[in-house]
Amino acid sequence: MTTVTLSVASRDDLNRRVQSAFAGEAQGAHISFASAELLWTTLTRKRWEILRAMTGQGPLSIREVARRVERDVKAVHGDIHALLDAGVLEAAPGGGVAFPYDAVHVDFMLTAAA
Repeated sequence: MTTVTLSVASRDDLNRRVQSAFAGEAQGAHISFASAELLWTTLTRKRWEILRAMTGQGPLSIREVARRVERDVKAVHGDIHALLDAGVLEAAPGGGVAFPYDAVHVDFMLTAAA
């Protein structure tokens, strides 16, 4: 099973992960956001529904994703492109889009306001 971790990470966190990867330490699949606000702006409720419908399914056409989430194709098209631009989805060879993971883990910490 391939799991992706969605996280909030600073540039320093990313640099440490890259250095560890170059040192041979397995890092797993990660998609990082600069802030929790950016994560939640990118991954809206409707986009989460798209990810849930695509998890473990292989490449799908936008029309098929719209059918699975029971939404208008044009609206899903906009959300798919936002997820592609954010690096969450991938364009599939031969057409369609893919979320190449079987599971999603979300990892970030909420702390008291300063």
